[in-house]
Amino acid sequence: MTPIEFRRTIHRNPELSFVEHKTAEFIEASLAAEGISCRRVADTGVVAKIEGRGDLTRAVVLRADIDALPIVEATGLEYSSVNEGVMHACGHDVHAAVLFGTLQRLNAERDFEGTVFGVFQPGEECNPGGASKVLAENPFAGYNVVAVIGNHTDSGLEVGQIGVCEGPFMASNDELRLYVRGRGGHGAMRDKIDDTVAAAANIIARLNCLNEDELVLSIGKVQAEGATNIIPDLVYMEGTMRTFDQQLREHIWGEIAAVAADVDSYFGTTTQVDISHGYPSVVNNVELTDIVRGLAAERFEAVELDRRYTAEDFGFYTVQYPSVFYRLGVGSAAGRSHTSTFAPDERAIAVGVDFMSELTLRVKIGL
Repeated sequence: MTPIEFRRTIHRNPELSFVEHKTAEFIEASLAAEGISCRRVADTGVVAKIEGRGDLTRAVVLRADIDALPIVEATGLEYSSVNEGVMHACGHDVHAAVLFGTLQRLNAERDFEGTVFGVFQPGEECNPGGASKVLAENPFAGYNVVAVIGNHTDSGLEVGQIGVCEGPFMASNDELRLYVRGRGGHGAMRDKIDDTVAAAANIIARLNCLNEDELVLSIGKVQAEGATNIIPDLVYMEGTMRTFDQQLREHIWGEIAAVAADVDSYFGTTTQVDISHGYPSVVNNVELTDIVRGLAAERFEAVELDRRYTAEDFGFYTVQYPSVFYRLGVGSAAGRSHTSTFAPDERAIAVGVDFMSELTLRVKIGL
């Protein structure tokens, strides 16, 4: 099976986070056909292993995510999704195909030192993130992991371009849920109510003031089931928080609670603050980034990227192991990811396989 055939099969049969059962079965069968050993991880994930020569405890881990999104596909491709309302609209099918093709090549040549693991990871698109579930099983126990390597499609880059960013690259993400409770009632009877709507508005305004160069905090959902003359007992809010600095991240958790408590003391409300701690920031190892940059400049085209406030659960790997996450150009004609018409240029798969294969060999030598 070619990587493009592999990709099209996965694209045609997308599955949502943590229910990638048929996807995992297909991956297992495809690896078995290549003579590559594998096993399940995190229930619907698959870990492949290829042993080279020399010190087999020295390992490189290659990672691709495999979950899809709840989007109705409108690409018109002959291999469009057959699962209504589910689509590979973020390029995970391309990531998986690149990893499969890389494992194919490395397994056929076996010209490397140590061990290569390939992780087809479930559940990247939602908290708590499949990476955390993979690592909770400690699948690389007994190995000296010298690098974890991942990539992501990018329609801001043309085919043949590799995007790199040293150090902090992608932000942490936390989900905020706030419940503002008080005595609701007639809006004209101010002395007999606790104005939950005004309290919520004050919380939003004050949280917005916390934004700075290193922090993004946004409230994107507000539900107040009142009326023109009715203040509700409850106002519910949801939002997101992004940062690159773990100390700042933890500090702001406390600031959010302090803002809510201060507003409550003024309005007589009671606010419950729930923070769902999501992915840590993706921080690229300096030495590994240099190898990526050098290889990209030599074989293709290296493009320096700025930090971005989008998040990726690859951050869990960067906390635990030396890691690097780069962007794979799929062409501006692909359109925007997370939309119903996202269609990466499949020529990027060959570029991705060539790059990841050679990067794996260089990392084994370079560290």
